[in-house]
Amino acid sequence: MNQIKVLFVCMGNICRSPTAEGVFTKLTEDLGTRDRFLIDSAGTHAYHVGEEPDSRAQQTAKQRGIDLSYIRARKFNQADFEEFDYILAMDSSNYQILINACPDAYKHKVKMFLDYAPQREESDVPDPYYGGQNGFNHVFDLVADASKGFHDSVVN
Repeated sequence: MNQIKVLFVCMGNICRSPTAEGVFTKLTEDLGTRDRFLIDSAGTHAYHVGEEPDSRAQQTAKQRGIDLSYIRARKFNQADFEEFDYILAMDSSNYQILINACPDAYKHKVKMFLDYAPQREESDVPDPYYGGQNGFNHVFDLVADASKGFHDSVVN
């Protein structure tokens, strides 16, 4: 069975997309589908390449039983368009960056992550970097809802 390759993308790959990577990884472990997925995250900008996720993102995840410490920030690259089946943008700004760089043959792979959480009113996962702890909690909740919706949409 071929793995479903999913890439979560935000701006710097230290808050939102690593949270999504960690949450989705844990969800697949809990549901017994981990072996069906290759899961990664990246940023559209190279601000934090090689760094661990933001300590506040790690703390928020850890409080909910998810370890993000193994993740290191990386920049999205052109090969990702070919490699991944789903490229899930955290917000409309990063979606636009991806679509603008994407060859036509792969545009169908680029999607807004919160499209998988129709019960949520937001369309963007907001960047919590300059905010307080409540922002990280809100991001985690949005990501958890979208992760479940995404999983349900791709696993039969």
